[in-house]
Amino acid sequence: MPNSNKSHIARRTVLAGFASCALAGPVFALDRREATQLVDQLVGQINAAIDSGISETKLIGRFERIFADYADVNIIARSALGPAARTAKPAEIEAYVAAFRGYIARKYGKRFHEFVGGKIVVTGTSDRGKFYEVMAVTDLRGSAPFEVAFRVSDRSGRNLFFDIIIEGISLLSSERVEIGALLDARNGNIAKLTQDLAR
Repeated sequence: MPNSNKSHIARRTVLAGFASCALAGPVFALDRREATQLVDQLVGQINAAIDSGISETKLIGRFERIFADYADVNIIARSALGPAARTAKPAEIEAYVAAFRGYIARKYGKRFHEFVGGKIVVTGTSDRGKFYEVMAVTDLRGSAPFEVAFRVSDRSGRNLFFDIIIEGISLLSSERVEIGALLDARNGNIAKLTQDLAR
């Protein structure tokens, strides 16, 4: 009987430990090496797309797949939508995020199309506390090199970038302004915004 009690107590202790872990939620531990590795892979994909010689339309399609693999599109899209994201219905948000993914890929695909003939090279990584900033230099033919920074975190449960800073301009900040203006022009109607982003 004493052994049975000990076994019962031990089992309860283990179960309590699992329960406390579940309540605490998942723990992620992105480090400098992983952040750098992610951007190295991302830059490799971008450089391969740039060097592929495919048409702009196909290149944009390639960038959409790259964004799906490496970007925290959900966080970028919700951040760009601003306060409206907190009151929108789940179905509205789901449709909007899907449309935003294509919109952002087309937009930055066109921007990266300007890099054809050049290269992006990772130069270093800085710990910014809640995220890592991976610096790269873009070397284009016929123009001076300029810096691109990728901000990486694991707050969605995966190592993903949530912002790109090109020549000092933040993707996240500029999209908040642009999407906010588009939403205002549609009187706050997320469905109309989604339809227009999908075009």
